[in-house]
Amino acid sequence: MSKFAVIETGGKQYKVIVGQKLKIEKLEIEKGGNVSFDKVFLVAEGDNVEIGTPTVKGAKVEGTVIRQSRDKKKIVFKYHAKARYRKKKGHRQPYTEIEISKI
Repeated sequence: MSKFAVIETGGKQYKVIVGQKLKIEKLEIEKGGNVSFDKVFLVAEGDNVEIGTPTVKGAKVEGTVIRQSRDKKKIVFKYHAKARYRKKKGHRQPYTEIEISKI
């Protein structure tokens, strides 16, 4: 079994392995830049599992920024029946795509 970790970024938790591509909340880092995550909650390799209280001491996950982009458009539609109230709005959430290089 390969090595994996559970990290937190942007208020969300992700299970990551080396070589995985991941879309996370936008970070202000240029394309090709390096990013490291210090909030590592769990590191596991086979039967060897380290669980943090709340984080694993000295653990770090590193990755490389592949691109900065925006997600597909989500439609926000507000509607009140019998009141002639209709509002249609679109939203595209910005994200950063990273590739995990080291745990």
